[in-house]
Amino acid sequence: MKKDTKHLRADIVNKSLNYIYKYIDTNITLDELAKLNSVSKYHFLRIFKEEVGENLFERITSIRLQKAANLLITNTYSTISEISQLCGYSSHTSFIKAFKKRFEYTPSKWRQGAYKNFSHDSLNLEEDFYLNFKNIDVKIKVVPSKTCAYLRLKGYDLEGLSKTWERLLAFAYEKNILNNTQIGLYHDNPVITDYKDCNYVAAIEVDDDFEATNSISKLEVIESLYAIFSYEGVYGDVAKLMTYIYHYWMPQSGYEAKTLPSYAIYYQNHYLEDNDTFKLDFYVPIKVV
Repeated sequence: MKKDTKHLRADIVNKSLNYIYKYIDTNITLDELAKLNSVSKYHFLRIFKEEVGENLFERITSIRLQKAANLLITNTYSTISEISQLCGYSSHTSFIKAFKKRFEYTPSKWRQGAYKNFSHDSLNLEEDFYLNFKNIDVKIKVVPSKTCAYLRLKGYDLEGLSKTWERLLAFAYEKNILNNTQIGLYHDNPVITDYKDCNYVAAIEVDDDFEATNSISKLEVIESLYAIFSYEGVYGDVAKLMTYIYHYWMPQSGYEAKTLPSYAIYYQNHYLEDNDTFKLDFYVPIKVV
């Protein structure tokens, strides 16, 4: 495959996934995605399937259900019906059916604690691990939008993430993007999603007039009210921090999560450090109950 063709296909997928994540609460159609990318519906479906490894509507359904599974844990003040609508389901019945097919439990059983039975043991958490975070510094503030250049990766493996970050910073060097803010977007909760299936975005903040290339795409991190957690640790500790936030802090905080992704701003990026250490602020989009 020619380099230009490969880059063009990647741009179509990236642009489409950005759109899907941004408008996950709506009825996303094939027509609008094909129009967004200026290709026929047939070619769009074929490119998406070949590049992503699953068909378009399987991927949309997967994103909707992963979002819903997390919101059922964090958003204790919202009804199941409200959460299903937030994730783009107009039919309560179809949501319950799809959720049970994906997670083996009904949404109500999941919310009552069944997610603990489904959860994977990859984090190896101690029963009282959350006590390590009880004194963590948390700020609530409105954060303006950011324009970013980025690379997308599926899976939270250290080697893949390190190579992705190295490539992105090499691009920044070539384009003379200096003093760049390094941002990692975390689309999934690693307690309920296998590491290999978690979706991650490595990004650097750029000027608004930045023009995407066929190999490096452009996205907007949307303005929102955020809970901001300042933390230092080593590779693997971000997943523990996310577990604390979603499973312990959020349900009793007086706030609820949005469908927007959480993200980290790295002051020391563990994917680029020889000793795998990090220093970061972790931003969780929230709304007041």
